[in-house]
Amino acid sequence: MKVIFSDYFYHSYTSDPAAAPGRMEAIVDHLPSYVEMVDAEFAPEEQILLAHSEIHVENVRRKNLYDVAALAAGGAVQAARIGLCQPAFAIIRPPGHHASMDNSWGFCYFNNMAIALLTLKSESLINAALILDFDLHFGDGTVNILGDSDWVQISNPSKNSRQAYLQEVEQVLSGSTADMIGISAGFDNHMQDWGGMMETRDYYIIGRMVKKAAHDRSGGCFAILEGGYNHSVLGNNVASLINGMAEPVD
Repeated sequence: MKVIFSDYFYHSYTSDPAAAPGRMEAIVDHLPSYVEMVDAEFAPEEQILLAHSEIHVENVRRKNLYDVAALAAGGAVQAARIGLCQPAFAIIRPPGHHASMDNSWGFCYFNNMAIALLTLKSESLINAALILDFDLHFGDGTVNILGDSDWVQISNPSKNSRQAYLQEVEQVLSGSTADMIGISAGFDNHMQDWGGMMETRDYYIIGRMVKKAAHDRSGGCFAILEGGYNHSVLGNNVASLINGMAEPVD
């Protein structure tokens, strides 16, 4: 399984929790030995403009955050392209699911998921997409950009118990006909993170469910990093999802 990353993401570009020193090291140090690392590439501005206005792009540029945000977006596009043929995970930051067309908040600047899917759609590489956003926080930016699109289904599971949450994910996946599943993978709902609910193995279960759903539809799947702020458990949680997505389908 391929993992998209860049040493550039080690740089602490702001003072928010998503940019905290040591966060990316906590993930990379726990990656399974079998993964193949792929260097992230910057998204060209024309791809970013598929999801954002020129005014917003310039606002991000004025904050001196354009480069790292464009690299995160590019990593997401790479993961989506690879995901057409095999599961992939983009370990990127800043996160993106709170970034709308004209504004952003919540540690986000460009909407990585929206840019990735809009790029594939613009190149006629996919017909329909399902976004599974299991971050603790509702992905309002993704909904603002893609929520009215007839080719995109967006799921932000909201159950408040582990079993009910996993059942909701399973129902969403079983009811989808999308040929691409994109996971906005936020790990801040973990029992030792802000949300205090999910167990590490739950991410493995979700990864397996996504992989099987994509396989059953002869489609693809990929994941991109969103939240997750307890460095002591974040790496194991990411590895758990990767292991689930990499598991062979019976």
